[in-house]
Amino acid sequence: MAPGVARRARQRVRILPLAGARSRSAEDWWWDRLAPSGSGYHLLQSDSMLLVLPGPGPARRRAQRRAARRAQLLRLHGARAAEAKAKPRTAPAPAPAPQQEPDPGWGDRIPLEILLQIFGLLVAADGPIPFLGRAARVCRRWHEAASQPALWHTLTLSPPLVGRPAKSGTKTEKKLLTSLEWLMPSRFSQLQRLTLIHWKSQVHPVLKLVSESCPRLTFLKLSDCHGVTPDTLIMLAKACPQLHSLDIQHSMVSPGVPRGPKEAWAALTGTSVLGLQVESTAVVSFLEEAGPRMRKLWLTYSSQTTAILGALLGSCCPQLQLLEVSTGLNHNSTPLQLPVEALQKGCPQLQVLRLLNLMWLPKPSGRATPPGPGFPSLEELCLASSTCNFVSNEVLDRLLHGSPHLRLLDLRGCARITPAGLHDLPCQGLEQLHLGLYGMSDRLTLAKEGSLLLTQKWCHTLQELDLSGQGFSERDLEQALAAFSGAPGGSHLALCSLNLRGTRVTASTVSAVISNCPGLLYLNLESCRCLPRGLKRAYRGAEEVQRCLRQLLTSLAPPS
Repeated sequence: MAPGVARRARQRVRILPLAGARSRSAEDWWWDRLAPSGSGYHLLQSDSMLLVLPGPGPARRRAQRRAARRAQLLRLHGARAAEAKAKPRTAPAPAPAPQQEPDPGWGDRIPLEILLQIFGLLVAADGPIPFLGRAARVCRRWHEAASQPALWHTLTLSPPLVGRPAKSGTKTEKKLLTSLEWLMPSRFSQLQRLTLIHWKSQVHPVLKLVSESCPRLTFLKLSDCHGVTPDTLIMLAKACPQLHSLDIQHSMVSPGVPRGPKEAWAALTGTSVLGLQVESTAVVSFLEEAGPRMRKLWLTYSSQTTAILGALLGSCCPQLQLLEVSTGLNHNSTPLQLPVEALQKGCPQLQVLRLLNLMWLPKPSGRATPPGPGFPSLEELCLASSTCNFVSNEVLDRLLHGSPHLRLLDLRGCARITPAGLHDLPCQGLEQLHLGLYGMSDRLTLAKEGSLLLTQKWCHTLQELDLSGQGFSERDLEQALAAFSGAPGGSHLALCSLNLRGTRVTASTVSAVISNCPGLLYLNLESCRCLPRGLKRAYRGAEEVQRCLRQLLTSLAPPS
């Protein structure tokens, strides 16, 4: 080989390392800028975040790969330079790369405080189970974080239901109970909200563990649970001094001894008996023990609910703020007689009263009986029913004559209520008004006028209005909905949900409402006989509502 060629090859070998040493990528520059060597910190990069953590950092694999490629290029150029000589020589074998210690993973280097905050967000969104159980198997640091009692403040326990017979269900509950026996003392010391669903035979042992290990319990829900005895509830009331909310809807609370053949068969097989929903003695005993601190109570109506309401009327729960009584799957045809004035005296702090799908009527008051004190703190009244009931203007006045702060009024199915009766109510800031009549308007004589009284009074505060199935005329609805055309002083209209299903509303009236209410997010126009075809449906979201407006304006435009 000519001397000039060999000289150029040696120059290339000497220049390449220098050029490679001077070239640095932007990533290397930022890496050294944020965590310089010797500062005691290192960077940890994941998919969506960049963490600066104390301590020595892990080996940077990307930089090592670059160094390895540079070394390989140097060896390649050296081999070519050697081949250029008269006697080619074999290039030496590359030295093995130094072995590095296995990376323990980024999860093991995150501080425990940060890991607890991340787990707390996931638990708040999806609950502690099954996430915390799976996270505890990742590594020691994750197991330590998942075992913190602060993450186990809300818990829902439900044995898996796959259509198995009663014996198999009992075996599954016993296995779950075995796991709870070692979990309760170590992780549930700060448990506040507990929900048990579909427990048939092991309710008492579970609640016994709760009374022994969960002194901070504040809320207990028993849904479709059977075999809860009065002793169990009293034990909970004594062991959990902060327990103030009890939900026993659709659960069987037994008196301890079966009273008949159906109850005896249920006790033997672990199945439910429709009709025996709540044993009054168990609930009354619990209220007598924990009544002064009770805030919320959910019940399922049965023939024994009268005894429980009697305890409430006797000022057993003077601090009660929420009372909900609803029917179960077996609709009870026996009407509930409710002494309105006595309930106002027994529960003066009531804020939410729900009598859902109940056939009820107020206890008649004598002519000389003075009006009750009312519910001065009431904010929500729900009397919704799927059948006709006995709620009239006079009953509504007895309930709400002392409730100026009412925000939600749900009277769906109450066909005896008139707009004039609603206009006389003392509440001025009503936000939600539901007057829908579902499946019953064809059998009733409905008022054709008066909707203007409702919108004139509450047009500036109403956020949700439901007039579905009402018999107001086209002209009356036009005048009523014109109240949303604007507010004096440029104040913002709050209406965001409007249900006009089955009414006589016209296209011009609907288009005016949409134009005047920019915050409207839900509009139901199903079965509106005065609207063009293709528009009689429900619209959800601002985009769909605006598309409905464009279609209405197109239908109203004169043909060209």
